[in-house]
Parts: sequence; structure tokens; C-alpha cells
Amino acid sequence: MGLLSIPRHGPGRPRTRPDWLLADKAYSSKGIRASLAGRGIRAAIPVKDDHAAARRRKGRTGGRPPSFDPERYRDRNTVERTVNKLRATRAVGTRYDKRDYVYRGTITVSSIRIWLRDPTRTDLRDTP
Repeated sequence: MGLLSIPRHGPGRPRTRPDWLLADKAYSSKGIRASLAGRGIRAAIPVKDDHAAARRRKGRTGGRPPSFDPERYRDRNTVERTVNKLRATRAVGTRYDKRDYVYRGTITVSSIRIWLRDPTRTDLRDTP
């Protein structure tokens, strides 16, 4: 997270602090949540079932559950599907390219191929 940079639209240095972080349950730990809170980044990370059960067992002393925004978390699914579509291209999934600029070109060509399949489709729920 320390190397994160978000380019600005126009002049100025890139941002190093996003507004939100969307992650899956694997990133639901006290350390990660504390690091994000310390930097002022809001997190949409679901709580692991065993963490929730432990909090319930502790009762009143278990603490308050972390906030979770299910509406925002749904956006994570779009990113996951896009990455999976890109990785379905063998050259992207295996990364045989030695040079970074060649690999980025492979990703660009794969993105164009995905977009050209059906550029008018708006329903992404059941994409092949």
C-alpha cells in the first residue's frame, strides 16, 4: 500500500491515498484495518466468519464490528471479472513476455479483443 499512486486528471503529483479500498475476506485482519484507518482510507472488506463468531462469543467485550458497505463491495466483482477475462488469454495468464512493455502491449491487445466481442453489451452478469 505504501507504493500506491493514483494519477490525477491534470497537473499535480499522484495521490497516494485512495478514498476506498475494496478487498475480499483474506484481507480482513486487525493489522490491515488499523493501517488503513491510520491513513484515512475507508475499507469495504467483509468480516471473516470466525472473527464474527469470536466477537459474539466475547459478548460485550468483543468490540464493535467494523463497518461494511455492501453496495460499494459489489463494485469489486466487476474488477474480479475483468481480471479473469484478461487472464483467460494465455499470454496474459502465463506471462511469458520478458519485457514489461511487451506484456503491457499483450494486455492492451487482449483488452481490445474482449471489447470487440460485443461493444454494445451492457449486461455483464453472464459474460462468456
